[in-house]
Amino acid sequence: MSSKKAFALRVSDEIFAAVQRWADDDLRSVNGQIEYLLRESLRASGRLPPAKHQEGPAPDSEEPGASGA
Repeated sequence: MSSKKAFALRVSDEIFAAVQRWADDDLRSVNGQIEYLLRESLRASGRLPPAKHQEGPAPDSEEPGASGA
């Protein structure tokens, strides 16, 4: 796991409250939510490589409705 850098972030009460609600909805901490939002924004802008893991079914699992015939 990569190391993490601690720093102070000043945001308005309105922004903090909105991030707190979103974090609560996603079952994350505010810090985790901010890191998630930054990571996704960096990936969307091409400034961070795509995630190494891929979403989808496990390689040995069969998709629902798929048949061998």
